[in-house]
Amino acid sequence: MFPHQVQVYVFFPPSLHAFIPLLIPSLTVKQQYSSTKSKKKGRTEMALSNNVIGAINFVAMLLSIPIIGAGIWLAMEPDNSCVKLLQWPLIILGILVLVVALAGFVGAFWRIPALLIFYLVAMLILIVLLASLVVFVFLVTDKGSGHPAPSRAYSEYHLDDFSGFLRRRVRSPFKWDGIRGCLSSTNMCAELNQSYRMAQDFFNARITPLQVDLQSGCCKPPTGCGYTFVNPTYWISPINNAADMDCLQWNNEQTQLCYNCDSCKAGLLANLKSEWRKADVILLITLIALICVYVVGCCAFRNAKTEDLFRKYKQGYT
Repeated sequence: MFPHQVQVYVFFPPSLHAFIPLLIPSLTVKQQYSSTKSKKKGRTEMALSNNVIGAINFVAMLLSIPIIGAGIWLAMEPDNSCVKLLQWPLIILGILVLVVALAGFVGAFWRIPALLIFYLVAMLILIVLLASLVVFVFLVTDKGSGHPAPSRAYSEYHLDDFSGFLRRRVRSPFKWDGIRGCLSSTNMCAELNQSYRMAQDFFNARITPLQVDLQSGCCKPPTGCGYTFVNPTYWISPINNAADMDCLQWNNEQTQLCYNCDSCKAGLLANLKSEWRKADVILLITLIALICVYVVGCCAFRNAKTEDLFRKYKQGYT
């Protein structure tokens, strides 16, 4: 009888929405379908945001590896293993980043809001700590350049050229006694005797400040003292060697050498500076990546919370 169906739209004020199922029962099914569809869409969007947060936290877990690795590398170096300054803070900080990122990973995939909030707050604190450490290492290693030794290929170092923080680590007799004992127990000076037999070969060697096999600060007297070369760790004293206190500290005894000299302390700090600068570059790159990951995680968390609020609003309205 009616070849064409006509759709009629009737608008009800919000105050009558609760009575619509009673007035027009046929609308109930459509309303429930719309509500179910909205719930499924909201859950899908929430799951997508949680997956993004979980993936971001997994990347943050991977970023803890360079921090821990830098600490382990410093701990394995002979000079840092004797001083014990930077390696343990790095290892502890890296482990904390790993634990916090793991908490965020679990909170994202198991939808535990408390863990996600803990991740956001704790990771922000760790990022601030890491940034402070990066700036601190840069500042304390800003000073301390070598001085070319006369008629030598290597450089020598003066203790006063370094930052006050590093100098205080080695100037205390109590602290230096432990460091000196640790350094003298290594074979770094003994290997010099095996590598250089002739004086000219030794003078032309590019000796680094403090390495296991090449020493310029602890294994020989300062060049200005005027000692005569016999071998890299045995020198003949001049008639007048009072030009520098380090000249008086030198001793041909293999357990003494110049381990009590300021030149040895300066050589130690020079090598610490070099290694800390390398570690600082790794930390800076990791910090930038960690900040990017954190910002993306914050955006994903905010989107998830916004979608959740809209979903609840739509459910309450319909």
